[in-house]
Amino acid sequence: MDICVSKLMMFSIRGFWRRHRRKVILSVGLLGSGYTLYKLYGAQKQRLLDLEKELEVERETNELIKAQLQAHFESIQRIADSTTLPYAIHYLQSRISQDLDLSNSMQRLIQAKSQPSLLTKAEKVELWERLKILGFVKLVLSLWAITLLSLYIRVQVNILGRHLYIDTARKQGSSLVLEEADQFDKHGEQEFLATADYLSSYGMTQLIPSMEMAVTEVLKGKHLSDTFNAPVLRETIMQILDRFVSIDGPHHWVTYLVPENAVAYKRLTATSSSGLEAATTSLHPDIDKLDQLMAEARFVLSSEDFGGVVDISLRSVVDALVDEMGFGSLLPSGLALAKVLPEVSKMSLLLLEEAVRNKFIQVVRNLPAVQLFYTHLYANMPIVA
Repeated sequence: MDICVSKLMMFSIRGFWRRHRRKVILSVGLLGSGYTLYKLYGAQKQRLLDLEKELEVERETNELIKAQLQAHFESIQRIADSTTLPYAIHYLQSRISQDLDLSNSMQRLIQAKSQPSLLTKAEKVELWERLKILGFVKLVLSLWAITLLSLYIRVQVNILGRHLYIDTARKQGSSLVLEEADQFDKHGEQEFLATADYLSSYGMTQLIPSMEMAVTEVLKGKHLSDTFNAPVLRETIMQILDRFVSIDGPHHWVTYLVPENAVAYKRLTATSSSGLEAATTSLHPDIDKLDQLMAEARFVLSSEDFGGVVDISLRSVVDALVDEMGFGSLLPSGLALAKVLPEVSKMSLLLLEEAVRNKFIQVVRNLPAVQLFYTHLYANMPIVA
C-alpha cells in the first residue's frame, strides 16, 4: 500500500513537473536573478557611497589647496607691490638721475644770464640743444621705463603663481602640504623677482643710447622757438616712442628688461658685487629653474598680446602726462619749446615717484585691457620647455 502511494506521488510530481516545468524554472530563475540583483544593488550602492566620500574628501582637499595657493599668490603680489616695485623704482630713479643729470647745463645757462661773457653765443646754442635732447630723453625714457617695469613685475608675479599652481596640482595625490613643496621656495621667488633690477643695473647702459638716438632724430627739425601745445607734445612723445622701438626691432627692448639666461645673469651679478670667485659659488643647483622662469618671462614679453598691452599702456600714460602738464587748460595756445623744457624736466621726476603715490602706475593698473591680459595670462600660461 505504501509502495503504491509512493508511486502515485512520484507520478503526480512528475506530472506536475511536466505540466509546470517552465513556470518553475522561470520562478526559480527570477528568484535567483532577484537575489543577484539585490546583491549587485547593495554592492553598487556601497561603491557609490564610498565614491561620494572620496569625492567629498577630494573636494575638501582641493578647497584647501586653492585657499593655500590663493594665500601664497597674494603673498607674492604683496612682495611685488610693497618691496619689489618700490625698490626697483627707487633704483631706477637714482640711475636715471645719475646718468641724465641736467643740473650742470642748467646752472651754466643761469649763470650766463648774469654774466653774459661766461658763454659765447655758440656755446649757449649748444647747451640749449643739449638740454633739449637730454630733457626729452629723460622724460620719454622715464615714461617708458616706469610703464614697462610695472607691467613686467606683474608678469613675474603671474608666472610664479601659475608655476605654483601647476606644481601643487601635480602633488595633490601625495601627503605633501603646500609648505613642504620646495620647487618654488621663498628664496627662489625673490631671486626671480630680483631680476626687476636688471633694467636699472645693466639694461640702462644700452637703453639710454637707443632712446637718445630716437629723440635726436625726432627733434632734429624742432627749434627752441617752436610752439608746443598739448597735441604737439603728445605727438612728439609718441613719435619718439615709435622711433625707439623701430631702431633695434620690435622686441629688442626685451633685452633691456630680462637677462639672456640665468647662468650669465648670476655670474654678472656675482661679479659686480663680490668678485669673480663668488660668481662660481653663487650658481645654485636650481639654476635651470631660474633659467626657465626667465625664458617664460621673455616669451610673454615678446608675445603679440603683451605688445598690445604695452601700446595701450604707453598711450594712456602719455595722455595722463600731457594732462598733468596742464597745457589744455592753462595755455591752450602753447609755449615756446625753450619754456617747455623746464616742465619736461619736472615731469620726469613725477613719473618716477614712489609706487604708492605714482598716479601713472595706477593708470596702467586700472586699464581694462591690462587687467584682462593678466587674468588670461594666469589661467593660460604657456610653459616654455
